[in-house]
Amino acid sequence: MDTTRLRETAQYLVADGKGILAADESTGTCTKRFDALGIESTETTRRDYRAMLFSTPGIGDSVAGVILYDETIRQETADGTPIPKLLLDQGVFPGIKVDTGAKDLAGHPGEKVTEGLDGLRERLAEYAGLGARFAKWRAVITIDEETPSTACLVANAHGLARYAALCQEAGIVPIVEPEVLMDGDHDVDTCEAVTRMAWDVVFGALKDHDVYLPGILLKPSMILSGKDAPARAGAEEVARRTLEGLLDCVPASVPGVVFLSGGQGPEEATEHLRIMNTLGDKPWKLSFSYGRALQQPALHAWAGDNANTEKAQALLKERCDANRAAALGKEFVAA
Repeated sequence: MDTTRLRETAQYLVADGKGILAADESTGTCTKRFDALGIESTETTRRDYRAMLFSTPGIGDSVAGVILYDETIRQETADGTPIPKLLLDQGVFPGIKVDTGAKDLAGHPGEKVTEGLDGLRERLAEYAGLGARFAKWRAVITIDEETPSTACLVANAHGLARYAALCQEAGIVPIVEPEVLMDGDHDVDTCEAVTRMAWDVVFGALKDHDVYLPGILLKPSMILSGKDAPARAGAEEVARRTLEGLLDCVPASVPGVVFLSGGQGPEEATEHLRIMNTLGDKPWKLSFSYGRALQQPALHAWAGDNANTEKAQALLKERCDANRAAALGKEFVAA
């Protein structure tokens, strides 16, 4: 295992306030988003949309990595440029989603376990050959009166740890993503308790599997009230609780924490990140790995018409720059 390469890649992805654009939506998810705007979802339209995002002038100023879907990492732009090369030409590392989705956890109705370990070693070797420098695996944890169960937390942590070890064997930095879903009406205290428990179990599993922590990134959800909670915690409280939980649960040897937006609105996710970065010293970089929170304005502007490329790219660049400012603890003023 080349620990120097792993460490340098992880550090690059969170250097200078930069973060990660998550563009790894499955074909089904991308199609749903296109359908909502009346855009036909084909291999070509999906390619054109993502190529539009990745060719945004100056995107490398704020984004150091992009998570790709299997279809995308194999594609070329209309002029024949491989998508990974398009990114590298912008100073952006290509990454790849490698899990095969969250499936029902046997014996635990309403809970999920993420699958995709079968054949992963071979797939990682192929993705490395296609240019992937990092990977992503998402575990999903639901809160209600009876969940999460210990079985769900342990099963998902075990999957994340095995995935991470295989990635590092292949020279690929693993993004470890335990997402506590916003779905439900739970209060922020409940979210905090579950999230801390999930982080503790995950890092215990990573230790058991001898995962090299300076060569990973953590992609957690923030500590938030459920989206249907009658009274939701404000931005200052979310930032404080999330940072305190990280300080208690995440080893200092981890180089970066790149948050998922998890259903938050674009401005909300940015503000939570900014406040956290104003709250004193911390041992790791706090940055972003957002999907919809970066893409949504650009997708609506593009609307399936390449004539709208310049406007859409300007909106993406603005959201990326706003989050880079937030990762540096600064207010963002649009040009």
